[in-house]
Amino acid sequence: MYLVDGTTHGETMDPVILLFFGGVGLFLLGMLLLTDGLQGLTGTALRQILARFTRSPVTGALAGAMSTAVVQSSSAITVTTIGFVGAGLLTFAQALGIVFGANIGTTITGWIVVILGFKLQLGLAVLPLLLLGVLLRMFGRGRWTHLGWALAGFSLLFVGIDAMQQGMAPFEGSVTPDNFPADTLIGRLQLVLIGVAVTLVTQSSSAGVATALVALNAGAISFPQAAAMVIGMDVGTTFTAALAAIGGSTARRQTGYAHVIYNLLTGVMAFFLLTPFAAALQAWSAAGGVSNPQIFLVAFHTIFNTVGVLLVLPFTKPFARFIIWLVPQRGPPLLSRLDERLLSDASAAVDAAIATIGEIAAELFGLLAELLDPIRRRRVDRARLQIVKEALHATRGFVDQIRTSSKQPNAHRRHLAAMHALDHLSRLHHRSTQTARVQAQQSEPHLRRLSAVLRTNLVDLPQSRELAASARKFDRLQETMRRQRRSYRETTVAAASAQRIGASVALRRLDGIRWLHRVAYHVWRILHHLQEGGQVNLGAADAFQPADAGTSDPARSAVPLSRHKV
Repeated sequence: MYLVDGTTHGETMDPVILLFFGGVGLFLLGMLLLTDGLQGLTGTALRQILARFTRSPVTGALAGAMSTAVVQSSSAITVTTIGFVGAGLLTFAQALGIVFGANIGTTITGWIVVILGFKLQLGLAVLPLLLLGVLLRMFGRGRWTHLGWALAGFSLLFVGIDAMQQGMAPFEGSVTPDNFPADTLIGRLQLVLIGVAVTLVTQSSSAGVATALVALNAGAISFPQAAAMVIGMDVGTTFTAALAAIGGSTARRQTGYAHVIYNLLTGVMAFFLLTPFAAALQAWSAAGGVSNPQIFLVAFHTIFNTVGVLLVLPFTKPFARFIIWLVPQRGPPLLSRLDERLLSDASAAVDAAIATIGEIAAELFGLLAELLDPIRRRRVDRARLQIVKEALHATRGFVDQIRTSSKQPNAHRRHLAAMHALDHLSRLHHRSTQTARVQAQQSEPHLRRLSAVLRTNLVDLPQSRELAASARKFDRLQETMRRQRRSYRETTVAAASAQRIGASVALRRLDGIRWLHRVAYHVWRILHHLQEGGQVNLGAADAFQPADAGTSDPARSAVPLSRHKV
């Protein structure tokens, strides 16, 4: 496929270097295209797997490993997981299981490279597949375009490996393990640092492992040297996680720090495992066993990541508590779930937005219940209403930045639901600040009874097991309020006409009944749109589920309308 002319190293050095680094670039490009294509093909399936099967750190690790193996990107899985934690769908301990499992999933790339790239030499064979992938991307529709991207990325992986191998070929015999740090304690530490540096440059441990495999295949480095570099590459991936943690949401910072600490601990363990593993391989080869250093290197990478997960899983909850202690909550509590870096994954961003809107709604409903209580109303802290207003403004700004389309039907529908819920929340907040209208509820016995009904139903909301039932209950309530508003208007106007009450009193009462009806209506619409967005209930840690992960059972009985008679 590639020809490098010349007979001396001096004549071929520059083209060879360009060929090698071009191969690294093609490999990285292939990884990006493959990940994008596979993510498009899987759609919401991976989110369903993570949401449905993560019930403990162990199942989370299995789901994380499988999902990462499918999309070939631990970063994509981590972003989705952070969104789930922010939305309250997963606890932090469950999310850690996914992060741990993702480390195992990333080792699949090494197996693909060593089995297909080195054994089958697919560099030339995949070129027609590359053309097919590009044509599908250009002229296909729907999932065919994603398939085309995945095929193109898959092909470029092997084109890149072939280019790296040919770029290393002229150095066989001239570049040897002696050119690298010796296989001693200090030498291995230096090689670990080299591995860290490679990952920092390429921003991909998979590309680093592929580079180490090529160098090992060319005889430029020995197995222990390559293994030490791979350990460094695994540790180097934490740099990206650490950067992602800076300035992000609490869930992102906790996940980032957990990733860094876990990978550092796994790297230390792997460093001490390297000596007995290398000795066992040497004994195996001396006994006549098949010697394949490339297979051994990928196996070592998989083994130490798997052992690391198995060792940490029993201690996931204490580890999670340590991380939470290390990275406590900061910033406004109502906005703790929002992280602009989630905007790269529209579904994760909508998850966080819906959960945030649910928390703001719960806070505002509680404030309304207090405002309607003639005793507690005098002690209501008006600053809380200002906090809700600021939270609404920040959430609206976050939701405005989310980009969805009809090509993402579930995310798009839930995005629209979030916008509608925010609109009604803003209107409800405005009505909560109308002091004169709130006070009017205590001016007449019938208004007091109606406001008591509304207050009781607001107080009952956090105890409701299903948002769907609560939405139905408030639908009935606002309809009752609407009928009461019509009849109350007739009797009030008649009383004013007969001069039993003054015009100003009549207007205040009509304003009061209108206020009650509109408040009940806004609460109903907020609950309805939150349910459309995937919210299950209010005021609980498990108050959210993605719309594509199942819905609540509408056949369950609704909560009674009220303990009061209207």
